[in-house]
Amino acid sequence: MTDAQWAKMEPLCLGKPGDPGRSGNNNRLFVEAVLWIARTGSPWRDLPRAFGNWMSVYTRFRDWAKAGVWKRLFDAVSDEPDMEYVMVDATIVKVHRHGQGAKGGRKTRPSAALKAV
Repeated sequence: MTDAQWAKMEPLCLGKPGDPGRSGNNNRLFVEAVLWIARTGSPWRDLPRAFGNWMSVYTRFRDWAKAGVWKRLFDAVSDEPDMEYVMVDATIVKVHRHGQGAKGGRKTRPSAALKAV
């Protein structure tokens, strides 16, 4: 995440110093952890230790989702899309075998029928 993107997001994060209740240690590191999960598609348990305890990160992610924080953050940075990840090709999109023209069901071979007779 760039510094410009973070500057737009930082005021919208929960747990800033001065907010009531518990404050997060490092909101930017937390957002980077969630972005790492989104980019890699890895399960939460595979989150690198550099981001903190995976369960704490997941719990905080879920709390932010319930509070609508992710929607606000997305809206804050989506006004100027950079189109960096728009390209889609066959290495990303997997098609089920039925969508590739494969025929299903059992196939009776004529030679097998002749051998049975």
